[in-house]
Amino acid sequence: FFLSLKLEKKTKGKLQKQICQVVLDHFEKQYTAELGDAWNSVRDVLTSPWCWQHALLLNRFSRSPGLESSLAEQGYHPAFPAALPYLPAAFRCYTRRAPGRFPAQKHQPGRLKEYYLLNAASLLPVLALEVKDGEDVLDLCAAPGGKSVAILQCACPGHFHCNEYDDLRSRWLEQTIESFIPDPLINLIRVSKLDGRQIGDLQPEFYDKVLVDAPCSNDRSWLFSADPQQAVLRLMQRKELSSLQFQLLR
Repeated sequence: FFLSLKLEKKTKGKLQKQICQVVLDHFEKQYTAELGDAWNSVRDVLTSPWCWQHALLLNRFSRSPGLESSLAEQGYHPAFPAALPYLPAAFRCYTRRAPGRFPAQKHQPGRLKEYYLLNAASLLPVLALEVKDGEDVLDLCAAPGGKSVAILQCACPGHFHCNEYDDLRSRWLEQTIESFIPDPLINLIRVSKLDGRQIGDLQPEFYDKVLVDAPCSNDRSWLFSADPQQAVLRLMQRKELSSLQFQLLR
């Protein structure tokens, strides 16, 4: 609680986006019923950007001398313990307890980025998948591409299919792959814009491993929506997400 107050004081005047009261009111009603007293803690994290923990996934295809030493000097440490059942040596992710975010790297055609910024928790599904060299892998809802990049930090699939139905997000996915994966390996990656609900019928029992990062409500982003009308529309659409998620899994 006291940490939350300190962070709140620290962030006052620094947020470019204000909390959308329509969304917060909706969350208050929904999550108080679902989470009970735990909602108070969840709300503190959602509404305080300084509480959001960002991590760096290093790119094994673009080694940067001194980067890991620099991260250590800034208080970063490995995000996952070496005792995990599956943690490839090339898979290197760093985070730190202090709030803040490492500077992002801009996309430059022909030049690979050194790290990918993300929430370390989003890497848990990749580690749970335990991809091995030569396996046929499908990333069903792949944009913006962080988990696809993470899979390729773990192993070299025999066939890697990255799918994204949305046209704009599909272009974002292609740019991410271009920014992190060298040309010889890119040629082994198939990027498609298929309806994920149909791939199982088109290629039944083809894949050894399938990652389904299904479309979600993205509560944290919409809480800071600048357009209340758009936020209301999003709140209506999110009610249908569970049906879509079920269809993708099926």
